[in-house]
Amino acid sequence: MSLAGKKIVIIGGTSGIGLAVARQAAADGAEVVVASSSRSRVDAAVQRLGGAAEGHRLDVADGDAIAGFFERVGELDHLVYTAGESLLIKPVADTAPQEAKAVFERRFWGAFLSAKYAAPRLREGGSITFSSGVLAVRPLPGTALAAGITGGVEALTRALAVELAPLRVNVVQPGVIRTELWDGSVPDPVAFLRGAGSGLLTRRVGTAEEAAAAYLFAMGNGYVTGATLAVDGGAALV
Repeated sequence: MSLAGKKIVIIGGTSGIGLAVARQAAADGAEVVVASSSRSRVDAAVQRLGGAAEGHRLDVADGDAIAGFFERVGELDHLVYTAGESLLIKPVADTAPQEAKAVFERRFWGAFLSAKYAAPRLREGGSITFSSGVLAVRPLPGTALAAGITGGVEALTRALAVELAPLRVNVVQPGVIRTELWDGSVPDPVAFLRGAGSGLLTRRVGTAEEAAAAYLFAMGNGYVTGATLAVDGGAALV
């Protein structure tokens, strides 16, 4: 199950869970390629990862840019998709069509196109791992868009696992994870995370490192495909 010597592309790999995946993969001996929309975050991530890490700026709302990115990257062993801006949490009545479309483009359409262009370049034994979220199964008021997108990504995962077999396709379903994502999603991230953790079976929210371990499992276990791996502190049960 070692990833040593494998080439792993992590779109969204410059912060939060994606960066934690990149760190753990690099520590396991993988060749890591990270991409995100911010050149400064790409440069900072490559510096933090060290070694043979490679970084690219990529706007996942631009389908042509995604196609060109994978042409440059060439053959790879695993694709991880964790890209996405801060969560849009607001009632449907207050959600402008354009802002909803922007979230969809990055979180669903970007994932779909990344799989499309990566699949022909994945080596034997390769995999794709998407990201969803516990809102797919336990939505809350104001999360209709997020729940719809995450549920769609999970359905996409199962469909591609069938269509692209024996290439493996899985999705990690994180619950509330302590990352900078929440800084732009809720007014008081510290209070939010404390409150969210108190209601979980684990009595705390998760860490990026705990979530990242699920992605490494999905990549490394050659008998897992079409699976949704929940890392949610028991959120789906409370």
